[in-house]
Amino acid sequence: MPLHVSNYSWQQTSTAVFISVPLRGVSVRDADVFCTENYLKVNCPPFLFEVFLYAPIDDESSKAKIGNNTIVFTLRKKEAAMWETLSLSGVDKEMMQRIREKSILQAQERAKEAMEAKAVARREDQKYTLNVMMKIEEEERKKIEDMKENERIKATKELEAWKECQRKAEELKIIQREEKLYHQEKQMEEERKKLKHKCLIGNSASKNLATKGRNSENIFFEKLKEDSIPAPRSVGSIKISFTPRVFPTALRESQVAEEEEWLHKQAEAQRAMNTDIPELCDLKEEEKNPEWLKEKGNKLFATENYLAAINAYNLAIRLNNKIPLLYLNRAACHLKLKNLHKAIEDSSKALEILTPPVADNANARMKAHIRRGTAFCQLELYVEGLQDYEAALKIDPSNKIVQNDAEKIRNIIQGTEVESK
Repeated sequence: MPLHVSNYSWQQTSTAVFISVPLRGVSVRDADVFCTENYLKVNCPPFLFEVFLYAPIDDESSKAKIGNNTIVFTLRKKEAAMWETLSLSGVDKEMMQRIREKSILQAQERAKEAMEAKAVARREDQKYTLNVMMKIEEEERKKIEDMKENERIKATKELEAWKECQRKAEELKIIQREEKLYHQEKQMEEERKKLKHKCLIGNSASKNLATKGRNSENIFFEKLKEDSIPAPRSVGSIKISFTPRVFPTALRESQVAEEEEWLHKQAEAQRAMNTDIPELCDLKEEEKNPEWLKEKGNKLFATENYLAAINAYNLAIRLNNKIPLLYLNRAACHLKLKNLHKAIEDSSKALEILTPPVADNANARMKAHIRRGTAFCQLELYVEGLQDYEAALKIDPSNKIVQNDAEKIRNIIQGTEVESK
C-alpha cells in the first residue's frame, strides 16, 4: 500500500496556486508526475500524492521544481479567482475514478496531437529539405549545362579559327604555285627569245647560201612552231562490260524479279538514315552507325545483358527502321526477358520487312517465324504457334529441331482437345 502524503502545504494568489510536497528519505528525481487541468498526481514509491483540484488550471503553463527532498508546483489558474479549498469536497470513489480516467484520456489525446504535430513538422522539414536539394541539384545541372555550352562555343571558335588558318594556308600555297608557274613561263619565254635571236643571227650570216639552205631554215622554224603547240586529243570511246549476276535459284524456278526487288530494298535500307534525333550530337561517329549498334547489341546479348542489348537495338532502329535484323534480334531479347507480346510485335515487323520472300532472306524469315511461334506457345496460344512453326518448315523442311518442336506442339493441342471432350 502506498503512503499518502498529507503534510503538504499550499498557497494561492488570484492567478496561481503554489503547492509544496515533501518526500523525505527517497530520491525525488525518480518521482512520476502526472498533471491535467483538474487532477494532479505524484508517485514516488512508497509515497503517493493525489489531489482533485478545486477549479481548472492551465497545465501547459504550470511548472514543477524538484530539489531538497521536495517538489514545488506552480499551477496557473484558468480563471482569476480565489479558491475556497485546494481540492474538491464531497468526492466519492466513483467520481474520483471518473476524474482519473478523464484525465488519462485528455493526456493521451494531447500526446497524440503532439505526435501528429511532430509528424507534420517532420514532413514539412523533409519537404523543405527536398525542395532545397532539388534547387541545389537544378543549379548544379544548370551550371554543368552552362559549362558544356561554353566549352562547345570555345571548341567551335577554335575549329573556325583552325579552318581559317587552313584556308589562308591553302590560298598562300595557290599564290606560291601561281608565282612559280609565272616564273617558269617567263623563263621559257626568255629562252624562246634567245633561241629566236640565235636563229636571226644565223640567218644574217648565211645570206649568200643557196636556196636549199633557206628552205632548210624555214623547215626548222616550222618544226619549232609545231613542237611548241601540242596537237589536240583525238575523240574515242571505251567499251565497258559487267559480269552478269548469278542467282542461287534454279532457272526453272527463277525469281529474278523478286531477287532484284529485294536487292533494291536492301540498298534503300542502307541509305535510309534518320538524322533528326536529339541524342546524335552527344554520340561518337561509330555510335551513329546502325550496323555498329547492331554488333554492339549482339555482343551484349552474348553476355546475357539483354536490357542493354535492347537499348542498342532501339537506337539503331531510330536511326534506320528498314533493317529487319534489328527487329529480329530485339525479339530474341524480349523472349529472354519474357516480354512475349513485344517479341511477337518485333517478329511480325521483321516478317513485314522481309518481303518479297527470296532465298537470300529465307534464314531470317525462318528465325522470325520460330521466335513468334515460341512467344505464342509461351502465351499458351498453341494453334497460332503451330502455324508459325509450319511456316518455318515450309522454308526449311529438313530442319529436324523445328520438326520435333512442331510435333510437340501438335501433341499439346491434341491433348488439350481430348481433355476438353
